[in-house]
Amino acid sequence: MADWIGIGRRARRCYGFDEVALVPGTVTVNPAEVDTTFILGKHKFTAPIMAASMDGVVDVKFAIAMGKLGGIAVLNLDGIQTRYEHPEEILKQIASATPEEATKLVQSLYENNKFPVKEKLIAKRIEAIKKAKVPAIVSCIPQNAALFSKIAAAAGVDAFIVQSTVATVRHIATQYKVLDLEKFCKTTKVPVILGNVVTYEMTLELLEAGASGVLVGIGPGAACTSRGVLGIGVPQITATVDCCAARDYYFKRRGKYIPMITDGGMRIGGEICKAFAAGSDAVMVGSAFAKAEEAPGGGYHWGMATSHANLPRGTRIRVGTSGTLKEILMGPARVDDGSQNLIGALKTSMGSLGARNIKEMHDVEIILAPSIQTEGKVFQIGQRVGMGK
Repeated sequence: MADWIGIGRRARRCYGFDEVALVPGTVTVNPAEVDTTFILGKHKFTAPIMAASMDGVVDVKFAIAMGKLGGIAVLNLDGIQTRYEHPEEILKQIASATPEEATKLVQSLYENNKFPVKEKLIAKRIEAIKKAKVPAIVSCIPQNAALFSKIAAAAGVDAFIVQSTVATVRHIATQYKVLDLEKFCKTTKVPVILGNVVTYEMTLELLEAGASGVLVGIGPGAACTSRGVLGIGVPQITATVDCCAARDYYFKRRGKYIPMITDGGMRIGGEICKAFAAGSDAVMVGSAFAKAEEAPGGGYHWGMATSHANLPRGTRIRVGTSGTLKEILMGPARVDDGSQNLIGALKTSMGSLGARNIKEMHDVEIILAPSIQTEGKVFQIGQRVGMGK
């Protein structure tokens, strides 16, 4: 399982999306007949894809549009939507900033002392989503969860996500009150999703604490710089396999099946398909949806920790605008690089692999294939089209 990297020290080899491929079996299924249903609490979603809780991706209008398409959009309660009554002007400022100015500007616009989160806006945003008759899913950092969850519950929220760079049940701190995750899960009246994790052991502890879902991934997002700034993370295929093994063990022992959600690092349909094959029940995607015409970032996307006052672990990137949300999620695709019709790609892949539902997708064969991205693609690479972009 591990190789020597020096005297007395061994390291495990781990794998990301570009290093593996999926192998067709002996049966194929009509893609139109596969079942991609994802269940969270009392809700069933036909599209097991979440739009990430990032300010350049999700606002109220986007959440409504995503919900009507059968997917999930997560609203960030720590962000611009709950700090400013009219966030459009703030979003324009971020989009128009130079690369050199962007991080400093984001830090100033998210400064808690000057622009704190307004409790009335939390309720207002959730109520607006619910008024459209789609589920409202929100997220915040652990320090704000106790207060924000009460406001969100009163406004009719359907699920609550507590999200941090690294989630643990046993967080040690003396400068602030630590959130008791087990107590929080027990007392919160809606499903609680916890994250982020990349290991078997930590996933199992979050499940024992009462999580209704777990986010898998540290640092793979297109706008995240945690891996560079902190040096931490595990490639997403290995992280997903390990965390899903904890889910399966917990299910055998407790009889409760808790979904795993691979979060980050997926740009295109093929990578999403590989996440499901690694064991995921749903995925959370940011940059692909930041390209939607409906996305509030106007073709720009920035990490959740870009605004950190002391140590930013995200950056603002330009992703452009490639099409409508419907085209990106459901098609028809107008581009040939796999960044649109993500559900169509998932269904076609499942059909080709003989998987009739997501759980059967967990059992398909995965191989190590470092040449999968380049084999036979010399012209695409040379011309920067298709898989060569």
